[in-house]
Amino acid sequence: MLWLLATNVFAQIPAGKKVVSLLYIYELSSGKSSLILKEKRHFEAPNWSRDGKFLLINASGKLEKISPTGDLLGPLNTDFVQKANNDHGYSFDGSTLYISSGNPEIKPSGSYVYRVGAEGGKPVLLTPLSPSYWHGVSPDNRKIVYCASRNGNFDVYQMDSNGGEEIRLTSTEGLDDGPEYSPDGKYIYINSYRSGTMQIWRMKADGSDPEQMTFDTMSNWFAHIAPNNKQATIISYLEDQKQSHPFGHQVQLRLLDLTSKKIKNLTEPFYGGQGTINVPSWSPDGKKFAYVRYELEDL
Repeated sequence: MLWLLATNVFAQIPAGKKVVSLLYIYELSSGKSSLILKEKRHFEAPNWSRDGKFLLINASGKLEKISPTGDLLGPLNTDFVQKANNDHGYSFDGSTLYISSGNPEIKPSGSYVYRVGAEGGKPVLLTPLSPSYWHGVSPDNRKIVYCASRNGNFDVYQMDSNGGEEIRLTSTEGLDDGPEYSPDGKYIYINSYRSGTMQIWRMKADGSDPEQMTFDTMSNWFAHIAPNNKQATIISYLEDQKQSHPFGHQVQLRLLDLTSKKIKNLTEPFYGGQGTINVPSWSPDGKKFAYVRYELEDL
């Protein structure tokens, strides 16, 4: 979710510096990350297409396709939606793309959720209220889940994937964010501040029976469930960030076992945070995933 940084990510960049973005693919079998693209601009949040042919990132409000070897394949046509943020992704069957984006023609002009065919086209508005940030879709593509602020509190909501009434699934004080369905549709995984620190939780698909999944001192965000439904990547801030998910901090990618709740470090700490791995980024075969690191250089 982009609730902290929807408009001021660049305000967190130190004076006299500019961002360099590095797109990596992590392979589980080797335990190694491979750099496929490095550019002197800010881009975020890779998805993997369901046919495995390309990655989708957002940059300057547009969605762009990148080959798995780092070739620039051009923008995806999203018609009037030109202020996409880093909360976007595909349905399990690959037929549909969900986009979170601002729209200057709607007041307020904050983030709304849209759906469009996977090949692009003219998106359809799903959420009439803002801010709303998409994070997950049910395996049958009938429901979406998203984080939204209503009456001053960010919670998880569910809606029919064709639009309609939104259903509130969480109601705790503090931030509930990053909702994502398990591949079997049984659970929705979230990150929540309800315990007083940011931890990964899961609940049944109707919002009932919340269960805490992580318990350590790191700030843990965005559980992305592997296709095998046995493990999830999470991004962890080394220092407590309270309810914020800022850009430009030391973070680490880790692997959460969904049965034992044990956590394995995948990467060393690196400079990242907002934009690194906000959305589902597993390859279709579940053997690898994509993420972004950042660097700063002088203007």
